Amino acid sequence: MFIVNSYLLAIVLCVVTMVCWGSWGNTQKLAAKSWRYELFYWDYVIGILLMSLIIGFTLGSVGDGGRSFITDLQQVAGTAFLSALLGGIIFNASNILLSASVSLAGMSVAFPVGVGIALVLGVILNYMGQPKGDALLLFTGVALIVVAIIVNGMASGRMQKGESAGRKGVILAIVAGVLMSFFYRFVAAAMDLDNFQSPEVGKATPYTAFFIFALGIFLSNFLWGTLAMKKPFQGEPVSYKTYFSGNLRTHMVGVLGGIVWGLGTVLSYIAAGKAGAAISYALGQGAPMIAALWGVFVWHEFKGADKKTQALIAAMFAFFIIGLALIVVAGN
Repeated sequence: MFIVNSYLLAIVLCVVTMVCWGSWGNTQKLAAKSWRYELFYWDYVIGILLMSLIIGFTLGSVGDGGRSFITDLQQVAGTAFLSALLGGIIFNASNILLSASVSLAGMSVAFPVGVGIALVLGVILNYMGQPKGDALLLFTGVALIVVAIIVNGMASGRMQKGESAGRKGVILAIVAGVLMSFFYRFVAAAMDLDNFQSPEVGKATPYTAFFIFALGIFLSNFLWGTLAMKKPFQGEPVSYKTYFSGNLRTHMVGVLGGIVWGLGTVLSYIAAGKAGAAISYALGQGAPMIAALWGVFVWHEFKGADKKTQALIAAMFAFFIIGLALIVVAGN
């Protein structure tokens, strides 16, 4: 399998993770305007599972290092399998709740609250599991990225003055953030992060762990996805009949979204062996800033913004870049 042996390459992969995690949402904008998120989400989940198989049979099966994808899958112990599977189930629940929070309270509330909590708690949990890197630099960088996310929320809020942040949306964002902070640690626990070259018997390689994680997302969506369709937090219930009535283009756009997010995630797991789980997770969770870049320069969401809002946007990117640099230096 393909193994990262350079810290610099590991950081490059983490940056790609951040770009993927911050870019997949564009596919939802490209889907049909009448296509509900609950329907789009099924295609997104299928795309993640598809990506896990593609990467497993390609990068996970080439080279002389480690165990190949199928060989590794056959020897994974039950505890490691369940740990990665549980990570997928937890992630899926958190992602659906975060999406519901966006629909109720808007991105200016949901992302600063949800992703901010996930970033801080997630880095703490992953660092406790694998204390790799300079703690002071790492957590200072994380703090600056949290500030950047908050400033991003303030800028978005100034552009959405007419929208009210419902109490239910805030509560959902808090729950989503707490849940999201746990998923990465469960997947990391299924792998031998200290030795991808000759991993411990019973532990999974990153490729196998990602496949099991994706399987957890897919299987749990029959519960979480169905509940979201039948008992939506906003709007009328939608049916599977409506889902199957969608055209091929609409479905493929959703699958593409899952492939993009899945690529970012598996690269994060691959990089974790060299960069450490905490640093790998922290860099990936800078994704809201990538989403902000898309919003500013492609979708022109801040068109017509006043000078104070423009200043907040500039400050957001400054905090983000400095925080990112500190996280990179922390593991060097």
